[in-house]
Amino acid sequence: MAKLDDVLMRIDGDIDAALERLFAVLRIRSISTDPAYAAECQANAEWHAADLRSIGFTAEARPTPGHPIVVAHDRGASGRSALFYGHYDVQPVDPLELWDNDPFDPKIEALEDGTKVIRGRGAADDKGQLMAFVEACRAWKAVTGRLPIPVTIMLEGEEESGGANLPGFLAANAAELRADIGLICDTNMWDPATPAIVTMLRGLCGEEVTIHAADRDLHSGFYGSAAANPNRILARILADLHDADGRVTLPGFYDGVPDLPNSLAAQWDTLGFSAEAFLGAIGLSVPAGERGRSALEMVWSRPTCEINGMGGGYQGEGFKTVIPAVASAKVSFRLVFDQDPHKVRAAFRKHVQDRLPADCRAEFIEHGSGQAIRFPDDDPAFALARQALSDEWGKPAVFIGGGGSIPVTSQLKQSLGMDVVLAGFGLDDDRIHSPNEKYNLASFHKGIRSWARILDALSR
Repeated sequence: MAKLDDVLMRIDGDIDAALERLFAVLRIRSISTDPAYAAECQANAEWHAADLRSIGFTAEARPTPGHPIVVAHDRGASGRSALFYGHYDVQPVDPLELWDNDPFDPKIEALEDGTKVIRGRGAADDKGQLMAFVEACRAWKAVTGRLPIPVTIMLEGEEESGGANLPGFLAANAAELRADIGLICDTNMWDPATPAIVTMLRGLCGEEVTIHAADRDLHSGFYGSAAANPNRILARILADLHDADGRVTLPGFYDGVPDLPNSLAAQWDTLGFSAEAFLGAIGLSVPAGERGRSALEMVWSRPTCEINGMGGGYQGEGFKTVIPAVASAKVSFRLVFDQDPHKVRAAFRKHVQDRLPADCRAEFIEHGSGQAIRFPDDDPAFALARQALSDEWGKPAVFIGGGGSIPVTSQLKQSLGMDVVLAGFGLDDDRIHSPNEKYNLASFHKGIRSWARILDALSR
């Protein structure tokens, strides 16, 4: 414990230098989706590789068909090994006029309540988060000359643009990258004072459907009622996806979806979650999903079917009396537990085909799929990490679910056979992907201290 205390003191004394290093990374315009910034993505990868080498890692920025992936190793310690994942690329900054300052000129700002935040693109997603882990490693190396456990670091450069090259990279380098436990920082706390470990993430199945009828738009006075109207056909198909109780009607949709385990449900009940406050913040008041389920269940542990976009016919200014030739919709399914995205996709397509008139046809476009993932919170690594977080924040850390999807978690599980501890320090108001992104200074500072404690805990 004495060594850990010295490491924590080192972190506190070095926080200004740690911020300067973070600011250097935030100034690099590593927008992965825009080819105009390819050189800056390369520069960011090389910066990280050089920085990790400076603290004793063997590190290099390895080429892929897209942006480089940084791989670094420090295996001098014995014991259970860890693979840490982060991503150095960021989202585009548009619309630029909505930023209060240059998004790549990071600053410390004070909010109205006095809270200090780091402002800039990537501050929370994911540069501030990944640098918190690196700074924890830096402190351990400075104080003791070694890390508590063997560590491999992998930093991706295409997470924000689809991550197309990561699965192949993992498969090709599985023997080198495999570890006893994965660590990922790209998640949030429960609230600004309560740390959290995400133990379940939903999967995803995305579909786009277009209904084709006549060979051209038709005058509704000449052809109304006599000609099939794709808008009406599509509206009926989409309405039939849910019953009156909010349940999805696709046959077999709930296969592999058990009720929430009692132990996890009991813990969630202690979180003090208010559906009224959750919905009130966006101008709503009544949960709209499955009847009899809590709002927290709906967003963490229940599957969904959502219509994300739809259109057909004239939608410009004024009015045009036409029957459109085509109508389309984008539909996404968030999946949980053991739901099979391929079976869900097949069931949706059959749902559409079964409701088509004889002289209409449907065209489908697949928009990705991924299995849900959950990790065994009774694994010793999760208990150790939870205690380390609780010690740092002075409040018991909680196991929570995640409503979104982080594809790399399932990729690490499938390719490397690893469970993953998802412990991040972001907050719901960090404005990631939006103008004026921020990361609380406390999230960065205490995040470094938290990772230092987790590394120490995993050594035991």
